[in-house]
Amino acid sequence: MFRTMMKAKIHRARVTESNLNYVGSITIDEDIMDAVDIAENEKVQIVNNNNGARFETYVIKGARGSNVFCLNGAAARLVQEGDVIIVISYALVAEEKVKNHQPKVAIMNENNQIVEMVHQEPASTVL
Repeated sequence: MFRTMMKAKIHRARVTESNLNYVGSITIDEDIMDAVDIAENEKVQIVNNNNGARFETYVIKGARGSNVFCLNGAAARLVQEGDVIIVISYALVAEEKVKNHQPKVAIMNENNQIVEMVHQEPASTVL
């Protein structure tokens, strides 16, 4: 048996752009993608903390060091520049590996810089 587990999470990133006229997806700074092990074209879930929208899309590499989080295409209708979002990637994990599974979680600041990397969700609220 396999379980669907959180593989990676980018917590509290800020949307830097929304581009309705682009073919759909989310563009993320490639340095941030590397830090949490999210690949180009990987399916992700986006949670918008500002309006509660939850949707899925795929990732496009953004310029390294740009701190970009741009929602493209139809997804651009679900966010506004400045919205705080969470990006989550999931993986199928074999039952015998579930107890040792450790996701990569990047805690972001208001400038989309990683301020902390954790491998377990904290028991308290992270701001």
